Amino acid sequence: MRIAVCDDEKEIRDMFVKKIETLHPKAELLLYQSGEELLLSDKEPDILLLDIQMPGKNGMEAAEELRRKNKKAIIIFVTALDDFVFQAFDVGAFHYLVKPFDDRKFAEVLQKAVEQFEGRNRPEGADKKGEMPSLMVTTGGKHVAVNLEDIVYAEVFDRKVILHTMDADIEYYGKMKELEEKAGDEFYRTHRSFLVNFDFIRKYDATTVYLEKGQAHMARQNYREFVKQYLRYNQRKGRR
Repeated sequence: MRIAVCDDEKEIRDMFVKKIETLHPKAELLLYQSGEELLLSDKEPDILLLDIQMPGKNGMEAAEELRRKNKKAIIIFVTALDDFVFQAFDVGAFHYLVKPFDDRKFAEVLQKAVEQFEGRNRPEGADKKGEMPSLMVTTGGKHVAVNLEDIVYAEVFDRKVILHTMDADIEYYGKMKELEEKAGDEFYRTHRSFLVNFDFIRKYDATTVYLEKGQAHMARQNYREFVKQYLRYNQRKGRR
């Protein structure tokens, strides 16, 4: 496992080296003092701790170029500002650490990155997750089981909850809050009337989420948290 640190300040690189050697002494360490040096290296990192504010090519620009040749690198941005969190999503960042952070937080984030790396390298089928639970609803006088993973999005209309799957629209009397709690972190409440399944999102902006089937409203006050949660979802799934 290769863990790289790219930061223009030597004391920061040295600090990370000490922390990483303590937590993962068997890891191969790669150190770079600029985005240009990182991109010229013939060694591809498995996990990359990347500063954003650097002279020359900044960390975000370096990440964009790195992604063209290394789609699997687990990128952890390290910065004193949170202004770039939305751009971090665009390059499939695993995490966004804002300075200052304590040893516990760093160890937690690095360990999750290591676990993702190890998970990717397990033999196929060695660690399959079970399907999401199903939801039992009453519609048209019948009891129907709906797999949560099949729900593209849900909406509230005229005191009913409508579950939109790729094949059907299922209406039942219920509360969106209860569905939200049942669905868990695979879904997000973008608006008081809409709950979306992260897996079916194709694109979004500050007002609308466009899904494989249909679209959902986005409340402006929910947008920033939505982006953070969607980033975390893609981290868990190992997606960029």
